[in-house]
Amino acid sequence: MTIVIEDPLTESEIVESKTQAELKELQLDGGFTVPEANAFGHTFRDYDVESERQKTVEEFYRVNHINQTYDYVKKLREDYEKLDKREMSIWEGIELLNEFIDDSDPDLDMPQIEHLLQTAEAIRKDYPNEDWLHLTGLIHDLGKVLLHPDFGGLPQWAVVGDTFPVGCAYDESNVHFKYFKGNPDYSNPKYNNKLGVYSEGCGLNNVYMSFGHDDYMYLVAKENKCTLPSAALFIIRYHSFYPLHKHGAYKYLMNEEDKENLKWLHIFNKYDLYSKSNIKIDVEEVKPYYLSLIKKYFPETLKW
Repeated sequence: MTIVIEDPLTESEIVESKTQAELKELQLDGGFTVPEANAFGHTFRDYDVESERQKTVEEFYRVNHINQTYDYVKKLREDYEKLDKREMSIWEGIELLNEFIDDSDPDLDMPQIEHLLQTAEAIRKDYPNEDWLHLTGLIHDLGKVLLHPDFGGLPQWAVVGDTFPVGCAYDESNVHFKYFKGNPDYSNPKYNNKLGVYSEGCGLNNVYMSFGHDDYMYLVAKENKCTLPSAALFIIRYHSFYPLHKHGAYKYLMNEEDKENLKWLHIFNKYDLYSKSNIKIDVEEVKPYYLSLIKKYFPETLKW
């Protein structure tokens, strides 16, 4: 029997379909149950729900979108890639985060160490043999030490929140897109087109992202010669890049390695987003396990 396909898939669509099937299979390996509501009783990542928290979050994105220009990002990255702010261990960095609450997060208003442990422990339950992924969950937000005075005490809009490429047009899938109109790059013909200063398929490694904790922690891990796999570094660097991993925007900038690593980022994101709750993890109980992973993948002291 001959079957006629009226609308054959293109090669790219076949690859995309295969990727989605593989991703679905990986996601189904775990038993993590997505909760119905965040810590405030609202749906996750709802930036429009009326609340005092929502007002704080929207103001954060207004200032963030206006100030994160291409030139600003290049300047900060050149400064912070020197890693000359402080020397300390991974666990010391985790303890520093106890002082901070993320103003960009509509789902949680607890100290950051709670979120790190919630993420790591949820992953550990579903992927017991992927210890690198457990550690990635623990350290993925560690770049938020940029808020601390020892690291320059950067404002929250320069440290947290969803990230996006600078140097090319802003995609409308970005949260509170309207505020980009106040950014000088929005009307700059050098930057306000699809590719801007980049080329198609150039690879995300060659793209400047809005500056923040993602890129900073990636630099810390990479330059201190950590032995985590490339997928872990990709997760650390792009876990806040929601326009890409939630909406599929900016894929034209990706290369083949990016596409492969994106599958792991999709898996990780479920735990990063939906593990947030007011249930506290017993730090002292789980600390020995995570210290053993830190020792396995990182030097004892790192340059930050």
